[in-house]
Amino acid sequence: EVRLLESGGGSVQPGGSLKLSCSIFRYTDFRTCMGWFRQTPGKEREPVAVLYFGGFENAYYSASGKGRFTISRDNAGDMMYLSMTDLTPEDTALYTCAALPPGFRGFCDLTTKDFTYWGQGTQVTVSS
Repeated sequence: EVRLLESGGGSVQPGGSLKLSCSIFRYTDFRTCMGWFRQTPGKEREPVAVLYFGGFENAYYSASGKGRFTISRDNAGDMMYLSMTDLTPEDTALYTCAALPPGFRGFCDLTTKDFTYWGQGTQVTVSS
């Protein structure tokens, strides 16, 4: 079964940067739809960035992440990343990577609801 494992979270001062990693295990399809989500206590989980890969890439960003965050993956499809810059305290959250199942159909963007596989999350704290 597909397994996802995040790393790279931590504490950073406002204006700082972090790069989150998502290790991808046993994903058996060339096409992928994967994303990063974040959640803070008392709030719903929200998509931050979603990446479609199927020979070409399409990346989608939330309003809060656009211009500051970059989602990417390695050529082998074993790793996905979220590079975050100019972080603010409002970015403090548990960040989780997720994937649609191999062979998925339909759209892959910020509105996608069928993410089946989830990691455990990595905490990002932005404070001075």
